[in-house]
Amino acid sequence: MTVLALDIGGTKFAVARVDADGTLLDRAEHPVGQAPTATLRGLVADFAGDGRTRRSLTGVGIGSAGPIDAAAGTVSPINIPRWRGYRLVAAVQRLVPGVPVTLAGDAQCMALGEWWRGGHDCGSLLAIAVSTGVGGGLVIDGRPWTGRTGNAGHIGHVIVDLDGEACVCGARGCLETIAAGPGMVRWALAQGWTLAPATGRPDARALAAAARSGAPVPLAAFQRAAGALATAILNTASVLDVRDVVIGGGVAAAGDLLLDPLRAAITARAGMPHLRDLRVSSTTLERDAGLYGAAALALLASGEPLRPTP
Repeated sequence: MTVLALDIGGTKFAVARVDADGTLLDRAEHPVGQAPTATLRGLVADFAGDGRTRRSLTGVGIGSAGPIDAAAGTVSPINIPRWRGYRLVAAVQRLVPGVPVTLAGDAQCMALGEWWRGGHDCGSLLAIAVSTGVGGGLVIDGRPWTGRTGNAGHIGHVIVDLDGEACVCGARGCLETIAAGPGMVRWALAQGWTLAPATGRPDARALAAAARSGAPVPLAAFQRAAGALATAILNTASVLDVRDVVIGGGVAAAGDLLLDPLRAAITARAGMPHLRDLRVSSTTLERDAGLYGAAALALLASGEPLRPTP
């Protein structure tokens, strides 16, 4: 049994063929570019264009940047303006006629991929992608929990500061305004952090480098982000009783700069007994977590039982 996995991000598309055992048979990715529909068509054609390959596919799983509408099969990735309400499922069905197509959010697929192939040894988990935005996904008792519209687990828009900064979603004080890379950099610059012109642009990577060198404002930016993440994680765990939290994304690549204060904040704030043993770890699949999750989505839709990697 072989499925096609698609990981639709704001800046790159990735595709892979994956078998039922979780073996990634082949993989490719491409920048979105100015013609996202043509990029999608070319990648799918490369992997499922000939009749023999298409006949061997039992399903297609798609993890897409959102917001999404899983029931309608549409996506509106913030960084792809041409795809507002884009009928992604229907577009892929035209490319692989007769093959079932299943859609979920990209962070939900990250969660499912980490649960299936990440070796975390858990029945349920919360996955958080901390990058230019903050996304999230949930696996509950071995199944992706996607909610009514397909957007469950979107922890980036949990409100952590009632009087906080306006968010692109229209609310105020969302986790994303504090913990996403651009929000961290904005706050650091407002606090007086400066970067020498020859050093490069003030982005999350430069902020992490400055924090590692001991600069106080960048260090405070990571601690502030960790505190906001801890609040959102504890709120989520209070409601859903998950034990494992997996952190991925570009900002999370800073490693202990983020994870150490995050774990400390969770320990300091946890009250109820079921919140005191939360396990926070980094992604083990990195860029491929979403592809594995999209493959798992297609396998589950076909009725294939999944056995997580221990």
